[in-house]
Amino acid sequence: MKRREFITLLGGAAATWPLTARAQQSGGMRRIGVLMASAADDSESQARIAAFLQGLKQLGWADGRNVRIDTRWATTDADDIRRHAAELVALTPDVLVAATGTVTVAPLLQATRTVPIVFVTVIDPVGAGFVASLAQPGGNATGFTIYEYSMSGKWLELLKEIAPRVTRAAVLRDPAVASGIGQFGAVQIVAPSLGVQVSPVDVHDAGEIERGVTAFARGLNGGLIVTAGALTISHRQPIIALAARHKLPAVYPARFHVTAGGLISYGPDVIDQFRRAAGYVDRILRGEKPAELPVQAPTKYELVINLKTAKALGLDIPQTVLARADEVIE
Repeated sequence: MKRREFITLLGGAAATWPLTARAQQSGGMRRIGVLMASAADDSESQARIAAFLQGLKQLGWADGRNVRIDTRWATTDADDIRRHAAELVALTPDVLVAATGTVTVAPLLQATRTVPIVFVTVIDPVGAGFVASLAQPGGNATGFTIYEYSMSGKWLELLKEIAPRVTRAAVLRDPAVASGIGQFGAVQIVAPSLGVQVSPVDVHDAGEIERGVTAFARGLNGGLIVTAGALTISHRQPIIALAARHKLPAVYPARFHVTAGGLISYGPDVIDQFRRAAGYVDRILRGEKPAELPVQAPTKYELVINLKTAKALGLDIPQTVLARADEVIE
C-alpha cells in the first residue's frame, strides 16, 4: 500500500473510531430510551415517533440492527411518568429522549445526571432549570424548544382577528408546570389592548375541563385559547368537542388540533422537531456532549384553518388570514 493511501485510510478509521469502539464494547448495539407521556395508540405521538425513527434511519441508525430503542408510554400522571423514567435509566442507555416536553424532562433529570438527555417540545428549559443557558446547556440535557411565551399573546390576537365579537376568552392551561403559568401570563399582557377579559381554566383531567369550559360558556361573546402542554394534547378530543358544543371559536397551538376538528392553529411544525432531535441523538452517539450542544428553537411555523369548523360556528374567516394560511382544511 502506498504511503498516501495508508495515511488516508488511517485518517478515515480515526474519524469513525469512537462510534465503532463503543459499538464493539456494547456488542455492536447502541441503546436509546424514549419517554412519552401519552397513550401508545395516540396518533399524534405515533407520528412524532415515526419522524424521529425516520431521522435516525437517514443518519444510519436502524432499530434492531445497530441500535436498540426502548420506548415507555406513560400516562400524564406524575407518578407513572417517574416510574417509567426510572425504568429507562436502569436499562443504562447511551442517550435518553424526553419526547413530551417538561413533564418528561424533569423525571428523567431526577433519575440521572449523567446519561445524556435530548428533549423535544420544551417551552422554557432555562426557567425550568433543565439547562444553564440556551447557548451552553452545561449539564446532561439539551434539545429543542417549542414556544416563546410571546407566542401565547399571538394566539389571542388571532382569536380576535377571526372572531371580532369576542370580549372574553378562557385560557386552558396546566398550572402544575411553569410553562402553563407563563403562557397564561403572556395572554394576560396583551388582553387589555385587545379589549378581551381572560380567565384560566385548569386542565388536570377531562372532568375539570368540562366543568370549566361549560361554566365559562354561560356568558356571551366568549372564545377559547388552548395553550401548549402534555395535558392539552392528551385531552384534545374533549376540548375540541366542548368548543363545538358551546359554539366557542378556539385557537390551538398545533396542527393536529385542527385536523381533529379544531378551528385554527398557529405554532411550530412539531414533526420537524422530532426529525431534528434524531440529529442530536446521532451526534451524542458519535461522542459529542449535550453540555456543548446549544438548545435550538423551531425553524418552521404553520397556520392551519378548518373552514368546515368555521362554517359550523357561523364564522367568515377574513381573507387576510386565509392568505397567510399554510394549510386550509375544507
